[in-house]
Amino acid sequence: MRVLVVTAVPAERDAVARAVAGTPRVRAVPGAELHRAGPFDVVAGGAGPAAAAAATAFALASAPSSPTGPAAADEPYGLVVSAGIGGGFAPAAPVGSLVVADVIAAADLGAETPDGFVPVTSLGFGRDRFVPPAPLVREVAEATGAVPGQVLTVSTVTGSAARTAALLAAHPGAVAEAMEGFGVAEAAARLGVPVLELRAVSNAVGPRDRDAWRIGEALAALTGAFGKLVPVVEGWTHDRLDRHRAPHRD
Repeated sequence: MRVLVVTAVPAERDAVARAVAGTPRVRAVPGAELHRAGPFDVVAGGAGPAAAAAATAFALASAPSSPTGPAAADEPYGLVVSAGIGGGFAPAAPVGSLVVADVIAAADLGAETPDGFVPVTSLGFGRDRFVPPAPLVREVAEATGAVPGQVLTVSTVTGSAARTAALLAAHPGAVAEAMEGFGVAEAAARLGVPVLELRAVSNAVGPRDRDAWRIGEALAALTGAFGKLVPVVEGWTHDRLDRHRAPHRD
């Protein structure tokens, strides 16, 4: 089983691919290029949850449904990872650190009311969070030094102290915000594939200050993290494959 990694932009995709020695193999999938590096198939799907969900769905649909089926010229995906850079909530996740989501939450999916924000679930629709496998989150945190916590998916990047305070009040366990994780998780869930979100912090969540962003440092941290992630995800996906192949017992 392979790992599908979905980033927003090519710079993030290339940072992930650099974690594995050699030149990635490139093939086309609908709307994007898929770069194969070691156990990772990495695609830059675009910014925002809608683009991320579409890219994830197309990439998953292009893979065989099982390791032994008639289309098994390749392996199916055993894990999907939303990855890239993001904003960190101080002091939990300072610039240059890594975060891994124990909850992937859609922070602004819902409705504004006179009494404040109401999440989509309270309106009686859908869901507003996904929970990655806890054992995998622990292993990733141990291997990479990433801080575990809620990673918020937002459609509008936070740029004020007031919005930062509101997000933390609604999500006390938040360590970071980004724009794609929930979309990636939504697509992966449709096929029953586990999801993970791993981010390198390039800036602090709060008043917008582009001069303080450290994008290059964050991309380097992302490369380092995925290098350490290889044995973790290989062990995880092989374990899932063994369970898949094990005979069913009544």
